[in-house]
Amino acid sequence: MKLAIFDLDNTLLNGDSDFLWGEFICEQGLVDKHEYHEKNRHFHQQYMDGELNITEFVEFVLAPMAGKTVEEMTAVHEKFMQAKIKYIMTRQARKLIAQHQDVGHTTLIITATNEFITRPIATAYGIDNLLATPAEVKNGKFTGNSPGTPCFQNGKIERLEAWLKENDYEPEETWFYSDSRNDIPLLEQVDNPIAVDPDDALFDHAELLGWEVLWLHKPRPNEHDGEEDELY
Repeated sequence: MKLAIFDLDNTLLNGDSDFLWGEFICEQGLVDKHEYHEKNRHFHQQYMDGELNITEFVEFVLAPMAGKTVEEMTAVHEKFMQAKIKYIMTRQARKLIAQHQDVGHTTLIITATNEFITRPIATAYGIDNLLATPAEVKNGKFTGNSPGTPCFQNGKIERLEAWLKENDYEPEETWFYSDSRNDIPLLEQVDNPIAVDPDDALFDHAELLGWEVLWLHKPRPNEHDGEEDELY
């Protein structure tokens, strides 16, 4: 089995679903607009700087869902997909996924964003396998808690190893596509690390180690000849 792993936000998506979810629930009046908006931007900047406190962030994101039924939140999410997500799902990402699937590779999305937000997006991209930060449900309602290890930084490695063991998979070759410095630990574990529209820290790391850099949604810095990169 050959395994192609994809980060989601700013990799397959031309944007950040976690951040956009926060903006959306502000717009829908589901949270205090001013307070939540400011905290959402604060955590987003922490993430971009590689300084995110993942425990605090997960608590922040899941708190508005606590006590809500799955049915209630699913209806909100359907509106979210139409208002925000469909515009950042790109042809280039679909082509990249298809190139792996067409040659029989198993495809997997691994993301720090919680499973409630990301499962419908993975499904829309035609990917069944998803590792994401859990959003706990009891008696049909979200608790606001996230059991286990957040799927972030080294937590992605832990969650991936557990998934491979659970499914009795021993990949003969692996790829991982990501945009973020936060994913360097997992990128260093795979056979084919690919930096996708990388942030500055990941770009420098990729250049140093000779990793492939793929400009999927953005023009190549300082040059663009109008032609698409080969995807892999």
